Amino acid sequence: MTTGADALPVVAVIGRPNVGKSTLVNRILGRREAVVEDVPGVTRDRVSYEAEWAGRAFTVVDTGGWQPDARGLAARVSAAAELAVQAADVVLLVVDATVGITEVDAAVSRVLQRSGRPVVLAANKVDSARAEPDVAALWGLGVGEPLAVSALHGRGSGDLLDAIVAALPAAVARDEQPAGPHRVALIGRPNVGKSSLLNRLAGSDRALVDAVGGTTRDPVDELIRLDDATWRFVDTAGLRRRVHEASGAEYYSSLRTSAAIEAAEVVLLLLDAAEPLTEQDLRVADLAVEAGRALVLAMNKWDLVDEDRRDQLEREFERDFGRLGWAERVNISARTGRGMKRIGPALDAALESWQTRVPTAELNAFLAGIVAATPPPVRGGKQPKILFATQPGVEPPRFVLFTSGPLESAYRRFLERRLREQFGFAGTPIELAIRMREKGKRERRR
Repeated sequence: MTTGADALPVVAVIGRPNVGKSTLVNRILGRREAVVEDVPGVTRDRVSYEAEWAGRAFTVVDTGGWQPDARGLAARVSAAAELAVQAADVVLLVVDATVGITEVDAAVSRVLQRSGRPVVLAANKVDSARAEPDVAALWGLGVGEPLAVSALHGRGSGDLLDAIVAALPAAVARDEQPAGPHRVALIGRPNVGKSSLLNRLAGSDRALVDAVGGTTRDPVDELIRLDDATWRFVDTAGLRRRVHEASGAEYYSSLRTSAAIEAAEVVLLLLDAAEPLTEQDLRVADLAVEAGRALVLAMNKWDLVDEDRRDQLEREFERDFGRLGWAERVNISARTGRGMKRIGPALDAALESWQTRVPTAELNAFLAGIVAATPPPVRGGKQPKILFATQPGVEPPRFVLFTSGPLESAYRRFLERRLREQFGFAGTPIELAIRMREKGKRERRR
C-alpha cells in the first residue's frame, strides 16, 4: 500500500477515543507533536508524522477516536480513521488495558480483521508490573498478541516499535529522490473555510469540516497537484488569540500552527470576504510576515459578496492591509470551486519572488538612478549618502545598504516601493537593512 511522493510505509494508529493514541504517537516519535489533553476527542483529523526505528523510516498517521455507531462530526472522525486504515501498511490498534475489551474495541477489531492489514495490538496504560495480568484478556480481540505498554511513561515502547517494524513490508531500494514538493501553510482565523478549501483542492474529504469553529486542531497535510506543480498543503488550526493567551489543546495547536508557518515556503492566508476584516486577520497575517514567508491572500466565500460589499472590502484593505499591498491576492469560493485555477499561479509567483536575487551591479545602478532623482532627506544638517548596496540572501530577499548616515523610515519605505516596482517581488516580504559607515573608517586618498 506504500504510495505517494515519499514512498514510506504507513502505520495507522487506531482506537476508540481517549485510549492514549496521541500520547503513544508522541512516544513513538520521541517528541511532542500530536496534541494531547485529558479530554476525549482532542484529535479529529488524521495527521501524518515521519518516524524512524532500528533504521526503518515510516509514516505514523494519528487518527481521531473510532466509534462505529457515531453520528454527526463523530461519524466523520470515524470515517477519516477508516480511510487511514485503507491507506495503511500496518495498523496499530490501541486499547486501554485497565478497562478491558469494550463493545467499541470488539467492533473495531472485527473491521480490522476484515481489512486484511497486519495489526499490532498495543495494550496501553500498563504503568506497572501489577497491571500486566489484565493484558491477557485482550487476546480475545482476535488480532494477535497484546503488547503491554505505557505511552505516558515509555514502558514497553521499544518492544512495541520492534513489532511495528517487523510488520512493515520489506524495504525496497529507491533511487535518490529530488527535492520534495514546496510547502504551503494554509492559515486563518477559525471557520473561514480552510479545511473546505483543502478538501476542494484535494478532491476528497481530506480534512474535517463542521460549522463549529476550531474543528481542525493538528496541522493536516496533503499533496495537491495544481497545473504542472505538486504542492504539500498543510491545513492548520484556526488562530483565535495569541499563543501566550491560549491554553490546553488550543495552546499546543497554536504552537503547531506557528511551526507549520516556519516550515512552509508560502503561506496561503484565507480571509472571509463576506465579513468585515478583523484585527485577528491582520495578526495572523503578521505571523507569516514576521516568519519571512511568501504570502498569498485568498478571499474566500466570494460567491456571497455583492457590489456594495466589494467596495467596502476595498476600503477595509486600504485601511487595514495597506502595508501588505505587495501580497498576491485571489478571490475564491471553496464551496462552489470558483477561482480555484487562480491559486496555482499566485503561489508560483509568490514563490518565485521569494527566491529572486538581483545582481549586485544591476542593484547599484538602479539605486544610483533613484538617489540622483530623489536623494535622502537631510538629517542634522547633513545629507546621508548610499555608498553601496548588496543582496546577501533570499527566501525572503534581504538587502543591505551601506550608508554614510541613518536613513529616515519614510525614505526606506520609498526605496522598498521602488525596488518592488523595478524588480517585482509580488507576494514576498523583503528585508531592507542599513549599515552605516563607522567614523574614522573613511578611506584616505592622497
